[in-house]
Amino acid sequence: MINKYIEAQTFEKINFTHNFFEKGEYDQCVFLGCDFSNVDLSEVRFIECEFSECNLSMAKLLRTAMRGLQFSNCKLLGLRFEDCNPMGISVSFNNCQLNHASFYKMKIKKTNFTRSQLNEVDFSECDLTQSSFDDCDLMGAIFEKSILIQCDFRKARNFQIEPEKNKIKKAKFSLVGLIGLLGKYQIDVDETH
Repeated sequence: MINKYIEAQTFEKINFTHNFFEKGEYDQCVFLGCDFSNVDLSEVRFIECEFSECNLSMAKLLRTAMRGLQFSNCKLLGLRFEDCNPMGISVSFNNCQLNHASFYKMKIKKTNFTRSQLNEVDFSECDLTQSSFDDCDLMGAIFEKSILIQCDFRKARNFQIEPEKNKIKKAKFSLVGLIGLLGKYQIDVDETH
């Protein structure tokens, strides 16, 4: 049950770990420099909102709605996005830290990850069709039974993807990125020729 409807408001430099965060529906709101770390955001609806320079690390996302959200310069460490309401989920990330986050079994097609740290992120059984990982660090990220059809990994680095365990039809990789596909075979790729 939604308690309150908040539209087109800006929340700046509020520490919600000390100040009460009112549950409700936030439509076209902007959050600047706010701290949501470990805050219970369960059953909150965020529609077409922007989060900039916010810390949402370890926030609770049980049945949280995320539709048309943009995260820029945010810390999102350890978030379990699979706990969110799956209906209409749509997010993008620019220059964010998502280390240890989880997108297990989610359908997040056409998601843009740009200049972000995705170390040890769990993408197991996730549908990432047509998503892009532009200038992202995927060290230790887990791709297992993931749908990576038409994904763009050309500017991604430090990833390990086993083609036999994932659907990667028409995915894009750079020559340097081939190492991330062939690593388990211990093949040396010489970039000088």
